[in-house]
Amino acid sequence: MEIKVCGMREEANCHQLVVEVVPDWMGLIFYHKSPRFVREEESDWISTLPLKKVGVVVGEQQSIMLQRISTFGLSALQLHGGESLEVVKNLKSATEAQIWKVIFVAENLDWKFMEAFVPHVDRFLFDTASASKGGSGKQFDWRLLEDYPFDKGFMLSGGLTASHAPAIRELAGRIPQLLGVDLNSGFELAPGQKDVNALQAFKQELTK
Repeated sequence: MEIKVCGMREEANCHQLVVEVVPDWMGLIFYHKSPRFVREEESDWISTLPLKKVGVVVGEQQSIMLQRISTFGLSALQLHGGESLEVVKNLKSATEAQIWKVIFVAENLDWKFMEAFVPHVDRFLFDTASASKGGSGKQFDWRLLEDYPFDKGFMLSGGLTASHAPAIRELAGRIPQLLGVDLNSGFELAPGQKDVNALQAFKQELTK
């Protein structure tokens, strides 16, 4: 199970994450309305961190997204803005970085809508629908994922906390396409400041 820790921003906290947690991915939020927004001037030290980095974007122009891949050394882009199929196709052809398509889950899932994106994304990420475009701290009904019809892997997000580790292991046992988890607000001391001890404990529990 891969672990992505999202909403990282504070330099000392990031270095602590690298040394003490060693997640598979570190997420950087480039949405200016988010309290975890990463500024361009932070790229000098962020780009040197020895972790794969995911840039979270919401309705950005392609040129800006490609610039951020280069400036911050991103390995993936996580599309949170309801980007169209055409936008995703063009972006996929313009970069070697992975493309993650976020699907916001309310009361149901539209598999037919998702099917068109399958050839053009590297993975899906399921998050709880909210006005804030993620980071709501709320969990959606995971039973909706039991009918997941694609071979394409996906990440699980939405209000995850340390207490969810056993249930996530059980879910992954039933749905092999579940590649990993996206952790954010449930492991924070403050927006952008992660509780490294809680992340360590979660990782140990998840990998039992």
